[in-house]
Amino acid sequence: QVQLVESGGGSVQAGGSLRLSCAASGDRYSRNCMGWFRQAPGKEREGVATIDSDGSTRYADSVKGRFTISQDNAKNTLYLQMNSLKREDTAMYYCAADPRWWAGCRLVTSAFGTWGQGTQVTVSS
Repeated sequence: QVQLVESGGGSVQAGGSLRLSCAASGDRYSRNCMGWFRQAPGKEREGVATIDSDGSTRYADSVKGRFTISQDNAKNTLYLQMNSLKREDTAMYYCAADPRWWAGCRLVTSAFGTWGQGTQVTVSS
């Protein structure tokens, strides 16, 4: 089992920055691949970024060059640094772990089996 708790969300102006954190506990094998997803009201959950056990990362086209996913294994924490925020980045952001063995750490919700409760990010003009 793995448990995930997100933090760091808030309200910022367009062009600003936020750093999200995800504290993980439990089975380390369930953290071989971890990711960030987001969901805006009335829309489906979409992938933002993932990071593999070897440090390889994947990003949605909409956030490339602006967001950075990273992890600190010593602190059992996953991060998402968000720069140059836009109004369209407004969403509930979720941390994901427990990858499916067949998924290859892809940016799809079905690739993950465990989710945090989410942290809200609101970007205003």
